[in-house]
Amino acid sequence: LLGSRACVHMAAAAWGCGLLNAVLHTANTFSLPLCQGNALHQFFCEIPQILKLTCLDAYLREVGLLVITASFDFECFVFIVLSYVQIFRAMLRIPSERGRHKAFSTCLPHLAVVSLFLSTSFFAFLKPPSISSPSLDLVVTVLYSVVPPAVNPLIYSMRNQELKNAL
Repeated sequence: LLGSRACVHMAAAAWGCGLLNAVLHTANTFSLPLCQGNALHQFFCEIPQILKLTCLDAYLREVGLLVITASFDFECFVFIVLSYVQIFRAMLRIPSERGRHKAFSTCLPHLAVVSLFLSTSFFAFLKPPSISSPSLDLVVTVLYSVVPPAVNPLIYSMRNQELKNAL
């Protein structure tokens, strides 16, 4: 349904926004002096955890970057929702029951993984500081950074009849 030109534009837009977002956050993070050591209670360098180690009150700088990131994320979220609306409309026009079932069984697991990623990452970055604790931060970080990539191959491989029989 999409031409190669539209696919190239969408991929370029996604890569460009991701690169711009990463460069802005990286430049902001490296420009902050750390005065509380450099040990994080996480398994990777997450920006909110790094900000806890800084000497400066980087609140305004981080709010500015958060607004930019939120606008990128919101545009991406709207695009995903509109894409799924179009996909579901196309699936409902499939004449056979078996064809619709196959299409829904392909899309719904992907939608579940995307929803898990988005909901946990939104919670991680938008939760009030009053409910923040190192253990909660670690659990939420694992939920959005480890679980979706780990579950994706399992979900898609479970559609393979040979693998189901082997299990």
